[in-house]
Formats: sequence, C-alpha cells, structure tokens
Amino acid sequence: MKDEKLQAQVNETREHMKETSTWFRGLYIILFAILFNIAELVIAAVVVFQFFHSLFLGNSNKRLMTLGQSLSTYAYQLLAYLTYNSDHRPYPFGAWPKGTPNGGNRKSSNTQPQSSSDSSKEDNNDEEAESPITDQ
Repeated sequence: MKDEKLQAQVNETREHMKETSTWFRGLYIILFAILFNIAELVIAAVVVFQFFHSLFLGNSNKRLMTLGQSLSTYAYQLLAYLTYNSDHRPYPFGAWPKGTPNGGNRKSSNTQPQSSSDSSKEDNNDEEAESPITDQ
C-alpha cells in the first residue's frame, strides 16, 4: 500500500518536471531577476538626482517623479511575477507601466511635506491604509 502511494507520487513528480510551461517560467524568472536588478540601480539614480534637485532648487522634478513612479510600478510587476503572485509577464513582454500598480493617484510635484497632524489623520483612514503607494 505504501509502495503504491510512493510510486504514484514519484510518477506525479516526473509529470510535473516534464511540463514545459514551468521550465519557460524558470527562464522568465532569470530574465526578470536581471531586469529587476537593473531597475533597482536606475531607481537609486533617480532618488539621488531627485534629492539634489530638491536640495539645490527647492522643489521636485516632475519628469523624475514620473520616471520614478513608472520604475516603481515596473519593479512591483516584476516582483509579483517572480513571487508567483501574477502570471502577467511585465515589460518587455507587456506594456510599460503607467501610474501606480493599483491605479491610485501619486503625489504632485508641488506638494509640501505633511505635518505630523496630517499623517495621523491618514493613519485612521482605512482606504489609504490599504494602498501604501498613494500619498495624498
């Protein structure tokens, strides 16, 4: 009885290992892991440039904000695919992302930092607690 169950499990495992879709996903995982590392470097550069832009000019660069948002969304899509939370293959097999992953609003370039009283109001808002990417 035990031998039959063990043999059935071995046969099932062999069948799973023959599935080409799993092997193709493995290749995509390698490719997307490389792209994620590149995206990380570009995001770090955007952060540094945005900091110095803000330091010297006193405001955020809208183009860098847009690039940072799309790169952040792309990184999210990559991680969702890599962790099997999504079967959607991101760019270059899909469209380049625009906006936030959940379609929320992003911070405008002329928004001032929030005071501590403003942030405590957001902590009590259930909708904004669900979406940590949005910043009102």
